[in-house]
Amino acid sequence: MGSTPFTSSPTPLPSASKEEAAAHLVPTNPSVLGFAFPSWKKWAILTSVFIVQLSMNFNAAIYSTAIPGLTTQFGITENLAEIGQMVFLITYAFGCELWAPWSEELGRKWVMQGSLALVNVWQVPCALAPNFGTLVAFRALGGLSSAGGSVTLGMVADMWRADEQQYAVAFVVLSSVAGSVIAPVAGGYIGTYLSWHWVFWISLIFGVVAQTIHLFVPETRSSVMLDHYAQRLRKTGEDPTAYGPNEIRGSFWQRISWKESCTLMWRPYKMLYSEPIVGFLSLLSGFSDALIFTGLDSYGLVMAKWNFTRIQVGLSFIPLLLGYLIAYVSFMVVYWRDRRVMRAGKPYPPERRLWWLLFTVLLEPIGLFIYGWASLGPPQFPWWVPQICAALIGIANFAIYMATVDYMIAAYGEYSASATGGNGFCRDFLAGIAAVYARRMFTQIDPGTKWTLPIPSFILCGVGILLCIPVYIFYFKGAWFRERSPFAKELENERAMAEQEGSLPAGGE
Repeated sequence: MGSTPFTSSPTPLPSASKEEAAAHLVPTNPSVLGFAFPSWKKWAILTSVFIVQLSMNFNAAIYSTAIPGLTTQFGITENLAEIGQMVFLITYAFGCELWAPWSEELGRKWVMQGSLALVNVWQVPCALAPNFGTLVAFRALGGLSSAGGSVTLGMVADMWRADEQQYAVAFVVLSSVAGSVIAPVAGGYIGTYLSWHWVFWISLIFGVVAQTIHLFVPETRSSVMLDHYAQRLRKTGEDPTAYGPNEIRGSFWQRISWKESCTLMWRPYKMLYSEPIVGFLSLLSGFSDALIFTGLDSYGLVMAKWNFTRIQVGLSFIPLLLGYLIAYVSFMVVYWRDRRVMRAGKPYPPERRLWWLLFTVLLEPIGLFIYGWASLGPPQFPWWVPQICAALIGIANFAIYMATVDYMIAAYGEYSASATGGNGFCRDFLAGIAAVYARRMFTQIDPGTKWTLPIPSFILCGVGILLCIPVYIFYFKGAWFRERSPFAKELENERAMAEQEGSLPAGGE
């Protein structure tokens, strides 16, 4: 399904002024855009995106399974072996932003296919690496080649309007967080029965399956679909002078503006430091994701208090997945209620999307606090207490990612891709940093005492409490911050004009 990103035009577009060229622009036909796809088709596409996102996050998290084998094979310490994890996640953070502008120009499908192909190719030299340096180099390339959520969330925006996409965004968020959990569950078996090389071979198999499924997904990017529509009109003779919005601007190299591309790629980072909403909520989201990757290294140390085997430690991540599912279902209920409010025409400001987070965000520091005490192990605590804590943290992690992304989409409109891009960058970047300090943090603070494991969790609990505070500030005072934001203010002005014209209900989107 779909077509190649580059299709030669049967008739070259005559050189003309902008006004003359505009006369050749194909009229926007809503029936050929992703918004017009039937519901079953949208969700079929989204299911393929779900599998792709699972494979990408599985690839990011499964590396920790290889660490014991790498230390033996290459004679390195576990702390040094963690560099492979850190490099992948940090380059992944930058890779997501690098791929995003290309998906806007060339289309989602073939940019994602190119990303998946490169990631799969880099798995081979990782599996066959003769030394640790080679493995780190290709892990870095794998991270840089990962398009990630910048493209998958873009596909959601291609098919659902901002006020209709909450269910779809939640589905994509679930795939993102779930991929990081199924990795340690599978990793327990891989690490027990297979050599470290199979970490990369299995990631390759998963990646190839995901890429093959995605190959049958149609294009969703509106401008590219209109190009294809114009090409069909010319080919059939219905309108020999029709050209799509990208075609009207010339070839790819003619229409690409390196200055504009650099501006687009820089904007997520700019919004991180210039927009308090983006900066503080992304910091919270990044901290939350870093906790999961901290757990990949520390969970085994805690569960060893109950003599858990490697497989049992892996299975202990299942409560985290259950936490994600509980949070996902709870958001479905909240969104069902919110839809009723919006359809009734009642005021629904963007800050309303943080309402459920006011309660769920607290589960993160609560879970960390109890987890810290449970780290004392038996006989004070049974083995299932850390599992309950993992579920609480899972609920909070999903809620933080989902609610902050949803709020940024509503608050920043056409700039939401940059805002959510900053969010995704923080999640991947801080997770990469966590790979460096996690093992040291849980082994070198007050070593040799019973507080070696609890103290790090208490420290993280304190940080979590501080990072929860902005959620309440933005819920009650978010409008004040948006009024002072050039990005959000522009969107509010457009909303106000639309309400005056009667095209939107008051407070709607």
